[in-house]
Amino acid sequence: MDAYIDTVFTLDVVALTMLLAGALWSVAYPARRIWPPPRKASWQFWLTWILFYLVFGFNLFLLVFDWNTWIFTDDLRFIIGAPLVVIGALLVTWGIRTLGTSNTSGLGERFVSSGPYTFTRNPQYLGDTILFLGLSVAANSLHLWTAHILTIMVFMVTPLAEEPWLAAQYGEEYVEYRSQTPRFL
Repeated sequence: MDAYIDTVFTLDVVALTMLLAGALWSVAYPARRIWPPPRKASWQFWLTWILFYLVFGFNLFLLVFDWNTWIFTDDLRFIIGAPLVVIGALLVTWGIRTLGTSNTSGLGERFVSSGPYTFTRNPQYLGDTILFLGLSVAANSLHLWTAHILTIMVFMVTPLAEEPWLAAQYGEEYVEYRSQTPRFL
C-alpha cells in the first residue's frame, strides 16, 4: 500500500505544481492567462478543472489511505480539526451558493458583493484553506499536509490572477469593492 500512497502523492504534487505554475503564469502574463479561463470551451478551462478534480481525488485517497500515519496521534486533533472542517465547509458552500456555479468556475456572469463577499473578496478560497487545515490536523498525514499546503499556495496566488480580470470585467464597481473589502480577512 505504501507504494500506492507514494505514487498518488507524487501525482498530487505534480498536478498541484502545474496548477500553481498556471496561477503564477496568469499573474505574470494576464493577456495570456490560464485562469480565469477565457471561455468554457477553452483548453485553459478544461486543463484547470481536470487538474483540480484530480487533486481533490488524490487528496481524498491520501485522507483515507494515509490516515493517522504521522506524529500527532492524540485525539485532540479531532477537537481542533473538526470545527475547522465545519467552518471551512460552511464558508465554501455559502460562497458557491452566493456566487453561483458559473462564476465559481471562472466564467464571469455577474458581479457579486453580497453574502460572504461582503466580508472577504475570496470566501471560497478562505473556506477551502480553513477546511484543508482542519482535514490535515484530523488526518495526521504528512502526505496530506504537504498536498494541502501546496493547495493553499494555489488559493493564495489565484486571486492575484483574478483581480486584474475582475477589474477589466466589472470596472469601477469592482475597483471600489476591492478597495473596501479585504482579499481574505
